[in-house]
Amino acid sequence: MTFSLPPAMQAIIFILLTSFTRTSIAEPFQLPTANRAIFERGSEEKFFVPTTGKTWTSGTFGCVRSDGRQFHEGLDIRCLQRNKRGEPTDPVMASSDGTVAYVNRKPSLSNYGNYIILRHQVDGLEVYTTYAHLSEIRTDLKPGVTVKAGESIGIMGRTANTREGISKERAHVHFEINLFVNEGFPAWYKKQFPDQRNDHSQWNGQNLLGLDPLQILLDQKHLGSKFNLVQHIQQQPVLCRVFVRNTDFPWLKRYAPLIRANPAAQKDGVAGYELALNFNGIPVQITPKSATEVSGKSKFQLLSVNEAEQREHPCRKLVIKRNGHWELTTAGQNLVQLLTY
Repeated sequence: MTFSLPPAMQAIIFILLTSFTRTSIAEPFQLPTANRAIFERGSEEKFFVPTTGKTWTSGTFGCVRSDGRQFHEGLDIRCLQRNKRGEPTDPVMASSDGTVAYVNRKPSLSNYGNYIILRHQVDGLEVYTTYAHLSEIRTDLKPGVTVKAGESIGIMGRTANTREGISKERAHVHFEINLFVNEGFPAWYKKQFPDQRNDHSQWNGQNLLGLDPLQILLDQKHLGSKFNLVQHIQQQPVLCRVFVRNTDFPWLKRYAPLIRANPAAQKDGVAGYELALNFNGIPVQITPKSATEVSGKSKFQLLSVNEAEQREHPCRKLVIKRNGHWELTTAGQNLVQLLTY
């Protein structure tokens, strides 16, 4: 015995399914609050919360703090609603389907205050979103719990452990889209900084490298179903290229779609990898290299620097020019070591 739905019902289900599919493909990420002002021309001040005494641009991603010397790794999104005491009450929502990776409910342990990190799979990449300064986190959320895009995960707030705190006027959610560096971070950190605390294990902020959420959201809107996160990352400007004499480190497996083909290495064997780093240190392109394509025997070697990109985005301080020659700074060396640990 077979059963079939009436034609009218089949049509409705088809429309719903195709609509959902197109939406999910076109927009792997959603805004984490109801504030949509970023998509309205000239409404940036309604969306971004600036630092005290600065313009809205200081609430965006990149080298936007301290006259370009300080890095801000996310977007500070303004609230739309407040209670009688003037505190924000906006729900904060999951930006994409995923699972809970980490929850911090002890605001004294982080300048992010109460925050939650979600894990997602987007275009074959393991991606993480961070939601910080929350006044509340949904009580049932813990690592491994599944969430859907648009599902409420907490309430916007202004929690932090910084001395100056966050005023009611500046209440916001700090939102990040990150790539995860290395699950061996706790051991690496203890070895590199034996006298420093690490309250968040592998979820320490140094183990997450941020992409610009605004650029992702705008590209999604512009490209629609043609948006692809791998292509978005690989097309980012390169700050420098570093060769690492290592053929087995976690980043290669976790972000395999970013690896580019190289016939020479395929033919002669891989001796190491060339990492093309953007200004935030993300290997946006990874190229295997054969022994005949590299020189020297050091563990890693700075191959080139895009001086124009360094001038425009100097705040991560990954490279420096000394006596006419470019070299990795201590921060740059630490990053490469962590990437390949």
